[in-house]
Amino acid sequence: MPMSTSFRKSLFVAGLAAACAAVPVAQAVAQDTAPPQTMDRSTDNRTVPGKVADGWITTKVKSEFAASKRVQGSDISVDTADGVVSLAGTVASANERSEAIRIARKVKGVKRVNANGLVVGRDTGKPQTH
Repeated sequence: MPMSTSFRKSLFVAGLAAACAAVPVAQAVAQDTAPPQTMDRSTDNRTVPGKVADGWITTKVKSEFAASKRVQGSDISVDTADGVVSLAGTVASANERSEAIRIARKVKGVKRVNANGLVVGRDTGKPQTH
């Protein structure tokens, strides 16, 4: 029976160590979920609490383009400043331009999409569809 007691002690110590290690993780999670100190609700109903990082928005828009079969995302550059997404590049059709704008608008945290730099032209290297 001494072996059983030793095993129980080892198990208890391992459990205690795991519980103590989880405390810093729980504190970090609590900090991430704390409500923002200020929130401007007057800007747009699509904003999320606090300010979503512009880099995250840019990455999300690019990944949505990559997942889309209707947009050639590699031909579109994406830049985000204060939640405003700017699209630039050349697309094959007006439909592809409209789809790119629609996709960007759907991303959480996007306040507005500026597609003035997104032009329809034949420089995409893709065959034209009519």
